[in-house]
Amino acid sequence: MAITFAIIKERKNPPDRRVVFSPQKCQELVQKFPDAKIIVEASEVRIFPDDAYRKAGFEIKEDVSEAAIMLGVKEVPVSALIPKKKYFFFSHTIKKQPYNRKLLKAVLDAKVELYDHETIVKKNGGRLIGFGRYAGLVGAYNGFRAMGMRDQLFDLPKVETLADLKAVKAELNKISLPKHLRIILSGTGKVAKGAKEILDHLKIAEVTDADYLSKKFDFPVYCCIDVTEYNKRIDGKPMDKLAFYKDPTGYESDFMKYAKVSDMFIAGHFYGNGAPFLFSREDAKSPKFNINLVADISCDIDGPVASTLRASTIADPFYGYDPQNETEVAIDAPGAITVMAVDNLPCELPKDASEGFGTMFLENVIPAFFNGDERGVLERARISTEEGSLTKRFSYLQDYVDNKPVNF
Repeated sequence: MAITFAIIKERKNPPDRRVVFSPQKCQELVQKFPDAKIIVEASEVRIFPDDAYRKAGFEIKEDVSEAAIMLGVKEVPVSALIPKKKYFFFSHTIKKQPYNRKLLKAVLDAKVELYDHETIVKKNGGRLIGFGRYAGLVGAYNGFRAMGMRDQLFDLPKVETLADLKAVKAELNKISLPKHLRIILSGTGKVAKGAKEILDHLKIAEVTDADYLSKKFDFPVYCCIDVTEYNKRIDGKPMDKLAFYKDPTGYESDFMKYAKVSDMFIAGHFYGNGAPFLFSREDAKSPKFNINLVADISCDIDGPVASTLRASTIADPFYGYDPQNETEVAIDAPGAITVMAVDNLPCELPKDASEGFGTMFLENVIPAFFNGDERGVLERARISTEEGSLTKRFSYLQDYVDNKPVNF
């Protein structure tokens, strides 16, 4: 049975140039699945222009309502939702985000089947698709850009002015870093791996946790840390990673030992609700706190990284944090921590990010439409039904939809 997919226009402002499938990936899809048809909604902002899809053999349309499945990246405005369709996009509703309650309510009212890219997971809950690697790549690059600008060491261009990842790495080849630079990188997922790719490209030496904390180096070094390294049990017993994930109460941060010997912190971790903050505002006041630059890719506002007062923007990516007064200041203010906290980093690298995302989506999601969803990918990801109700898996969102007091 033929299935029509639509690449929909991104309507969120500021414009997002990313797309689920590039023209080349669309061609791969229809070759692999002959029962698939793809139409493309006309768009003036997409990184791949309409003509590129046309040349690849796909129809460009102003009205894509004939399609059964709508593929987008960012939230679809309520006014643009087409009733009784299947939609894929980042809805930013599954954590009961207040600003998108109306969107989820509209999805249910329109009897839309919503599949959030974040909910496309394996049986064990691991994400199957995402832009994490590109957030890590751009976030780490931006951290060095901030350093060069603040300390007048070098001048890196904005990522959004560069053609692709190859051009980004070419710019990094031109810079020299301070020889005693010490960088701590938190996380082990795709975000942290993307950041690590930049550190490795710069030929910064990776050192062990023990060496990082105990030795001096006369060349730039970095150390990767996981939750077991920057948290500890309050009772002094050994750290149990699985137990921590299940219940992080009874643990406290052990991050200060790294903060004392680091210049730069790249935050690429996932932060779970209830876990200890990595460093608090009080920690940052300590004369022993040595970090003066934070590239907060995770970007949890007023949360586990105390210097992140707000999300910054691609247009204005840096600000300073005065730890003594807990206020925002200039990035080069005396005693300030320079902060990079852009919350939509992959938008700066739309071509590479789109191509990488499309590869994952074609491999992990599209087959489910043609094999009876044998791996349960669609069933796990589905937030709402064609009857206008929440699925059992996401029934916890009902109070949020009803605008009752939200329980986190």
